[in-house]
Amino acid sequence: MTSSYRAVTSAYYRGAVGAMLVYDITKRQTFEHIPRWLEELRAHADKNIVIILIGNKTDLEEQRAVPTEDAKEFAEKEGLFFLETSALEATNVETAFMTVLTEIFNIVNKKEPRCE
Repeated sequence: MTSSYRAVTSAYYRGAVGAMLVYDITKRQTFEHIPRWLEELRAHADKNIVIILIGNKTDLEEQRAVPTEDAKEFAEKEGLFFLETSALEATNVETAFMTVLTEIFNIVNKKEPRCE
């Protein structure tokens, strides 16, 4: 890895408070890349970053290549939120964003002293 790549990578993640790792439930290879993306996130982002694992394309259930259980187990093991969505049908998309935003809000609220 070149030093310019590392500099760009860490700058890219700096200040991020939430991340969505999305894979295609119909393409196993996209799920198999998730550990590498997670490792990169954890290496360069703030340790308190909120991460959700999202399996997209539930509208293509008949083509599923990644069982929900596999993804759930991975998310649990890694301490990630997990949800399956269909961007095409807008299923759980808003829920995914609200999950991340709510958790970010909770973390920020705990850090800031309340003014009374």
